[in-house]
Amino acid sequence: MAGMPAADFKQRLEAVYQNESRAVLATLIRLLGDFDRAEEALHDAFRAALEKWPEQGMPENPRAWLVSAGRFRSIDQLRRQSRFDSFDPQAHDVAVESAAAADEDDPAIADDRLRLIFTCCHPAIAPDAQIALTLREVCGLTTEQIAQAFLTPVPTLAQRIVRAKGKIRDARIPYEVPAPGELAARLEPVLRVIYLVFNEGYTASSGTELMRLDLASEAVRLGRLLVEMLPDAEAIGLLALMLLHDSRRAARASPAGELIVLEEQDRSLWNRAQIDEGSRLVERALSSRRFGPYSLQGAIAALHCEAARPADTDWNEIVYLYDLLLRIEPTPIVELNRAVAVAMRDGPEAGLAIVDDLLARGDLAGYRLAHAARADLCRRLGRHGEAREAYGRALALAQLEPERQFLQRRLAELAADRPGGPD
Repeated sequence: MAGMPAADFKQRLEAVYQNESRAVLATLIRLLGDFDRAEEALHDAFRAALEKWPEQGMPENPRAWLVSAGRFRSIDQLRRQSRFDSFDPQAHDVAVESAAAADEDDPAIADDRLRLIFTCCHPAIAPDAQIALTLREVCGLTTEQIAQAFLTPVPTLAQRIVRAKGKIRDARIPYEVPAPGELAARLEPVLRVIYLVFNEGYTASSGTELMRLDLASEAVRLGRLLVEMLPDAEAIGLLALMLLHDSRRAARASPAGELIVLEEQDRSLWNRAQIDEGSRLVERALSSRRFGPYSLQGAIAALHCEAARPADTDWNEIVYLYDLLLRIEPTPIVELNRAVAVAMRDGPEAGLAIVDDLLARGDLAGYRLAHAARADLCRRLGRHGEAREAYGRALALAQLEPERQFLQRRLAELAADRPGGPD
């Protein structure tokens, strides 16, 4: 990389940051034992890379280089501060080396990001803080992005993260994957957070790109690790659900980055190997009879993926599965998804009645997809004035540029009195 033009170097360094920074941070948290110190070390490491890599070239293993640079810069800083506090740099060095050696010899899964997720999802931390902390530390989302995704004021969200870090520090929560006997009880919040990570990768909460493929791929990888550790029905179901959704990634956006809805996708672009694997995992999860919401959602996704054409989709079976899902997880989002399936089975008027009831209850007033669903159903019924109003509300709530462009395109079609195809 020595002698590389500045613009090319910056692009490559940004790619390394995008691909490696969260893994580097997870390892630094393990080695340094403190979230804030590790974050500072991460930034120091990338500053060092900015200084040294243009002259020395990019190392073969950028992640290892960055971990080493961040760790030693943190140790140097603590040594300089040691005159003011009781820090023992020699003891710290021994602890660091012991942690690294133990990791190499550990027969269990040696994965710092998985350790970090279990730490962030410790039961001593409030559930809403678990999610916020994991998305911030494991996935690198900004506080603003997380707040927007969960419709929470930024200061409130920031305080949750600060309190969660303080709880980990003050309660001395261990940075480790739980022992086998404790794993099952600790699994549910971890599954929830991994799925939230996948959703942020599959459809970003904001920005110019529809997908963040690094996050989606990381969630699938973590899902595989969990299934290897604990072949629980819901862990299997979640992995199946993510694989089935991810199988459609190549067809979800045009070359220009425009959103393509499910019914309009080129199904020849879907990843058949992932669909086959996901479908097998769904069968495995459901056969255990201990399945839950992830397994049922996986079964719904499998029915979509196995239909050769939109017209072949078994909407009757999908509505039945949503009925089961509502018994386990009676949430407005599940009701909305069921309403869309009812509309496809029984006609748009039947679905619209359910959506209108949800909006009248106020459960989804700030949820863009509820207004987008209502707009689509009104459009199909020829109620173009109501459709325009609902699309406008959805557009006002949308933060993701491809979604905004899609909604604007629908509005333009309605304005020209030539509605497009079904979505």
